[in-house]
Amino acid sequence: MSPKRRLAPFLFLLFTGTLGNSAIMPFMPFYLVNELQQPPWMLSVYTGMAVTLTLTLNRVFARRIDAGTRVFPIIGCAVAGYALTSLSMAVSPTLPVALTLGVFGFGLSASSISAMFATGGHMAERNGVARPKFNAYMRATTSTAWMIGPAVSFSIAGSIGATAVFTFACGLAILWAVVWYVGLPRDVTAPAPPKPDVDIASAPIDLWLAAAFVFCLSLAHGLTATSLPLYFVQEVGLPDFAPGAAFSVKTFVEVIAIFSSSFLMARLGLRIPLMACACLAIVAILVLSSVQTLPQMALGSSLEGLYYGLFASIGISYIQSFAQDRPAQATALYWNAMMLSGLLAAPAAGLIAQLADFRTAILLSSGVAALAIPILLMGMLRDGGRGDGASRASPDHPPR
Repeated sequence: MSPKRRLAPFLFLLFTGTLGNSAIMPFMPFYLVNELQQPPWMLSVYTGMAVTLTLTLNRVFARRIDAGTRVFPIIGCAVAGYALTSLSMAVSPTLPVALTLGVFGFGLSASSISAMFATGGHMAERNGVARPKFNAYMRATTSTAWMIGPAVSFSIAGSIGATAVFTFACGLAILWAVVWYVGLPRDVTAPAPPKPDVDIASAPIDLWLAAAFVFCLSLAHGLTATSLPLYFVQEVGLPDFAPGAAFSVKTFVEVIAIFSSSFLMARLGLRIPLMACACLAIVAILVLSSVQTLPQMALGSSLEGLYYGLFASIGISYIQSFAQDRPAQATALYWNAMMLSGLLAAPAAGLIAQLADFRTAILLSSGVAALAIPILLMGMLRDGGRGDGASRASPDHPPR
């Protein structure tokens, strides 16, 4: 059996877990405000508690994975949390349940993504597949799930009723549990390898610079993604279907970009494509801030999908390249940077829009993307200007 076929069950497990999380994560804030009639500030309470729990669990589970703990029970805890919370919300969809079991269960289930990525890199190397290449497959898998999950959950809410989404989530929980039980080996681990002979004193600074770069581009993307739907409909006057169409275009191009990333890394290393991503992000955001028609929207969304797909795929390999002795913790740092930026993006966009408008929030996000460029340059100067990252992690010589 080919290595790719042996890894297919793992990718399907990643897909089902991400599908379940993507169907609920963007829906819960909508449910709190639109169905439970809570004030907008309640979104910050729910999101803050859930994301804080997920960030904490990411670090705890990453340390255990690096120490050689079996991954099977860790993913099982995430599945159990998702199933328990989905059932509880289906039976009693109330605010107290959402702020207790909802925060705990859905926060726990979201931690599975970081654990899966940390495990996937180890399994890929064990099967003779380069870690950066398999990272691209995993990123494409998660993007595909995100293309489906939110669309289905919001369609169910519109056609059947909001509480039916939690019944749908129960079904996804059963599917996730079956795929986890059948598809993930009981004994799989992803222990950190022995520490290589590297300059330990400089590694943490390089790692945090890499995380800061990821944080800036992710925050810019989050600010834009939060602001665009209302900007398109309320400020530009595009039809109501425009935000959904823009998201579909963006995600479609994003998947193509993810699969192209291994080709770019093999020939250009890591930092040159990432520098191009930061520059392209600025251009894409400025184009989106100037949209007046549907064709312009499609162009801006395509540029957005191109830069974000490349960034999301190459960025994780970039962070992992600075922590060869702590791969799971580096992966958790990547996801924590992404999630922290997402946590800050929504309230920041709302505050900026309240003081000015959503177009201003989008324009300011281009400045956040621009900040990523000097951060990346600082990392290049620290290693003597080599700046491509190929010596640390390339598709042909992944970190071990």
